[in-house]
Amino acid sequence: MPETAKQKIIKPLKNFPLEEYINSGHRACQGCAEVLAVRHVLKAIGPNAVMAMATGCMEIISTPYPLTSWNIPWIHVAFENAAAVASGVESGLKALRRKGRIPDKDVTVIAMGGDGGTSDIGLQALSGMLERGQKVIYVCVDNEAYMNTGIQRSSSTPFGASTTTSPAGKVHPAGQMTWKKDMTAIAAAHGIPYTATACPSFHTDLMTKVQKAKNAEGPAYIHILSVCPTGWRIPPNKAIEYGKLAVDSGVFPLYEVENGVWKLSRKPKQLKPVADYFKGQGRYRHLDEKLTAFIQEKVNERWEKLLAQCGVSVSEEGEKKEE
Repeated sequence: MPETAKQKIIKPLKNFPLEEYINSGHRACQGCAEVLAVRHVLKAIGPNAVMAMATGCMEIISTPYPLTSWNIPWIHVAFENAAAVASGVESGLKALRRKGRIPDKDVTVIAMGGDGGTSDIGLQALSGMLERGQKVIYVCVDNEAYMNTGIQRSSSTPFGASTTTSPAGKVHPAGQMTWKKDMTAIAAAHGIPYTATACPSFHTDLMTKVQKAKNAEGPAYIHILSVCPTGWRIPPNKAIEYGKLAVDSGVFPLYEVENGVWKLSRKPKQLKPVADYFKGQGRYRHLDEKLTAFIQEKVNERWEKLLAQCGVSVSEEGEKKEE
């Protein structure tokens, strides 16, 4: 593939890159927002990249032997060690440049995993990579369960969602009984240069954040909500809509932590009720008014805490919108 000039920060939609680094024809489910997120991440980074990807949906759908959908160097690794392998790639590239074995040019190293491969199985490798200060972008594509192996709960599954291993019933009427692990705050606590949340429903925000991660002087972490029509039990054509509802209800707020400074990316004038977000999702169909009100209270509490961290008044008017 011919080398192209280093891409500038993307803001206007007219500058949306036309190049594709993951081909169509893969085997993702209809309406999969996760593969859309991957597509936008790679467009923002460009061709000079190497990716280490943990086992998961994106690996399964993109590499049925002997075929591949990837147009960049891509390494399939075990569930738990995407960050460890990416760390080795980053160190190896530095050593080869130092010895004059490869050209001295910028190559972005990416580690990518789902919520299971990130917040559960791969957490220690990720923490080590961040602590060492290695220049790697870690991207978590979070569909909020182990979707590839049968919709089992992960530590990223939200309270109240029903999965095959946290089913709603008489013993646990809410289904999932623990709250979603805050991986973005955990990553930011390592003191790294850049951390952010994103969602492909707001693609300009996502791609701008990926480019900030690329330009960061050190490791970066981006946590992307990736709507899964199959696991969430919604129509395939509703993935973008539910991504917007997750953000605008405060269930999955968009923000970034840049050199320790918390910044809100989107602030609706008024949060939509979580009931609007739950409506139509099969994984939440068991929730009654009492449980919904309990979740709403927790979402409001976390939203107010985030606003305080970002130095934004709860009563401040105005709305940050996608450019």
